[in-house]
Amino acid sequence: MTHDPLSYALRNVPRYTSYPTAPHFHDGVTAETYADWLGAISRDDSLSLYLHVPYCRELCHYCGCHTKATRQDAPLKTYAATLGQEIGLISEHLKEAGPVRHIHWGGGTPSLLPRQSLIDLTDLLRDRFDLSPDLEHAIELDPRLVTEDLAETLAQVGINRSSLGVQDFDPDVQKAIGRVQPYEIVAKATRFLRSAGLNALNFDLMYGLPGQSRDTILDTVDKTLSLAPGRIALFGYAHVPWMRKHQRLIDETALPSAAQRLELADQARAELLNAGYVAIGLDHFARADDSMAIALADGSLKRNFQGYTTDQGEQLVGFGVSSIGKMSRGFIQNMPDVGNWRRSILAGELPVSKGLALSADDRMRGRIIEELMTNYACDLAPVCERYGLSLRDLETALDTLQDLITDGMVALDFGANDNVRVSVTETGRPYVRLAAAAFDAYLAESQATGKARHSAAV
Repeated sequence: MTHDPLSYALRNVPRYTSYPTAPHFHDGVTAETYADWLGAISRDDSLSLYLHVPYCRELCHYCGCHTKATRQDAPLKTYAATLGQEIGLISEHLKEAGPVRHIHWGGGTPSLLPRQSLIDLTDLLRDRFDLSPDLEHAIELDPRLVTEDLAETLAQVGINRSSLGVQDFDPDVQKAIGRVQPYEIVAKATRFLRSAGLNALNFDLMYGLPGQSRDTILDTVDKTLSLAPGRIALFGYAHVPWMRKHQRLIDETALPSAAQRLELADQARAELLNAGYVAIGLDHFARADDSMAIALADGSLKRNFQGYTTDQGEQLVGFGVSSIGKMSRGFIQNMPDVGNWRRSILAGELPVSKGLALSADDRMRGRIIEELMTNYACDLAPVCERYGLSLRDLETALDTLQDLITDGMVALDFGANDNVRVSVTETGRPYVRLAAAAFDAYLAESQATGKARHSAAV
């Protein structure tokens, strides 16, 4: 190998939950643009809905989400009321849309919304949209706030998948990241959810946290396995204090080195695979009978702003502060502050902050990147043809892959009909973001100008 694997792990590249990535959105995409895009959606277009609730009871030091702390219920009630108005406003532009196949509540901690607000909002979604009989309806949860009553309410409103933010079970690591939640609390939350019939559970874990070691992360994985979630996400902690100021509360001297991060990821991954979980892309794992493992096997796995997903909705519509939607024509992001977002909606205006209209080249590269991130391979010629482009448009990308090819991380196969198949090898899979980055036409400029700063590849 020409390059040390550590040198690859240290490279800063996007996570590619979208392409182009959010730093390239601009204010040239307006509310009028969004209205046109929504109006172009037809009955042939299935929908996915994302609802963002930007509130938590307290901010965890590691958090990279768009959220704020509140101890009061009044802001939550007001926010829920405005969210309902936004649902009504956007649904007026979507009268010809197809069925909703996926709903995801994120945050923040969306379960902080008052019980009646959750009931009213889900009733409104049923009234305004055609919900598919096989709808997946998911919510992100803080295990510390899951009660028996909450679990029953979630089941009542139609939630059928829950994601628990676990991160790490070690008490010292929990203190270092400002999120103390002993194993017993997570186990109790799991029990409440399953008792209410919510058996589809995801656990989110993290490596690269302050104070983590081989022993702590293996203990965290073992405790996670004892609770048998259907899916496990193993995210690398992204320390970006220039973007998230509360991350300055983390002692940087306690963070694992790049080599230690790589070792922690490898150890946790090996333990999960040994337990029979199927590796899903960059950082997800699922039991073999889970729908995500099935989607990987049949080629229908997708990637969006929630990470890897089975969501087959063709148009992603975002609601709430800072939420991002993806239409056939481009990306839309809502205003990032509650005040302006609310004033816009009360004025009957779509609360658009910025976005990006997709070119044919964007669509082509986005498709290639998603294929690499989900299936570790892509046949380039058919993708180019689909968007009216050719392999000549990818010459720079193929040149950029040369180091990865030399080091056995990527392979190129030249086949019939002038096709080129790009494959990420078993060795290269932990570094798949680097292979995807080769096809990112915006990356070199953004790195040179400092327009966007990204986390380490592993």
